[in-house]
Amino acid sequence: MSAQPSDLLREATTRLERLSAEAEAGALDGAIELLVGALDAGGVIHAFGTGHSEAFAMEIAGRAGGLIPTNRFALRDIVMHGEREVDVLTGSLEREPWVVDELMATVPVGPDDVFTIASNSGVNGSIVGTALWAKERGHRVIAVTSLEHTARVEPKHPSGLRLSEVADVVIDNLAPYGDATLEVAPGIAAGAISSITAAFIAQLLTLGVARTIAARGETPPMYISANIPGGDEHNSALEDRYLGRIRRGA
Repeated sequence: MSAQPSDLLREATTRLERLSAEAEAGALDGAIELLVGALDAGGVIHAFGTGHSEAFAMEIAGRAGGLIPTNRFALRDIVMHGEREVDVLTGSLEREPWVVDELMATVPVGPDDVFTIASNSGVNGSIVGTALWAKERGHRVIAVTSLEHTARVEPKHPSGLRLSEVADVVIDNLAPYGDATLEVAPGIAAGAISSITAAFIAQLLTLGVARTIAARGETPPMYISANIPGGDEHNSALEDRYLGRIRRGA
């Protein structure tokens, strides 16, 4: 019998439960410490991912229940905020190391900022190059990647490095090699899982930062829904503190 929805639920649930247990055991404490330290120093949290890993960056930055001092950037920014024409945005762009300098020229980076970078494979040129760019300038890097997948593929960056080999803290998204979890025909699988686990990891990190700040008797700088009374006013007042340093787009 072919894979059923309940099978995908099982694949997701077992991974989310493992991530939750590991977080409660302290596995994410190193990453949370880096994030809180950056905010305490007046920095912001940058989030980056390409392809489906943009889901992680979207969970980190600019959403209700999320931290306000966050900034999401993407490869399309070399068109939106740079000088490239739209035809440069092909599916292979994420593999190109050259894009990093142009991309980072569009990102408002401060000296105390920290980077969160997600990539299931962890080997594409833009991903590894961005992590190296951050490290070379003294920023700390948190990676979310599939340790099983990245170990089985060759790096595409000239350095020969993987994201997991550059980052200060590495979080395994628990996705299998190839990402899909359920075989539906010989050699064909469905039920990709990395976006689900990466989004959960993003929320675990956000929760950890918020809890840490709240435990000190301070109010975490969080978004509330713009669709409830006073939401826009609350969010705008806090965003103004980071004017020019966080970018929100459609």
